[in-house]
Amino acid sequence: MKFLIQRVTHAQVDIDGETVGKIAKGYLVLIGVGESDTREIADRLIRKMLSLRIFADENGKTNLSIRDVKGELLLVSQFTLYADCHKGNRPTFNGAGNPALAKDLYEYIIVECQKQLPVVQTGRFGADMQVSLVNDGPFTILLD
Repeated sequence: MKFLIQRVTHAQVDIDGETVGKIAKGYLVLIGVGESDTREIADRLIRKMLSLRIFADENGKTNLSIRDVKGELLLVSQFTLYADCHKGNRPTFNGAGNPALAKDLYEYIIVECQKQLPVVQTGRFGADMQVSLVNDGPFTILLD
């Protein structure tokens, strides 16, 4: 499982010209699910993500978590995080989880995050989405 976390001042997901998810200050998280991933792995990554201290405190030090700053989450499924570009010029996605497993774990992650933060927005699993964001910093972290 991979979480690509981007600290943002705002982000949104549009599908066919309609905004389906939108946040202010917080994290845009692109989520990739691998074939051997489990809910236990998801729980570990969720705990780590919500505990990361990457927001500035009153002294400008990255010392505050998303909870501390009352940040928001925008969770977007993205199987392309499992792209393998070692051979040739066309990526393969053999490491990505099958769609049923990936959808189940993506929905599980959403529910678990909603239990811990008041604002959790999402994209739509399997949809062609347009994601826009202002990366704050820029600050991007890969958890896997």
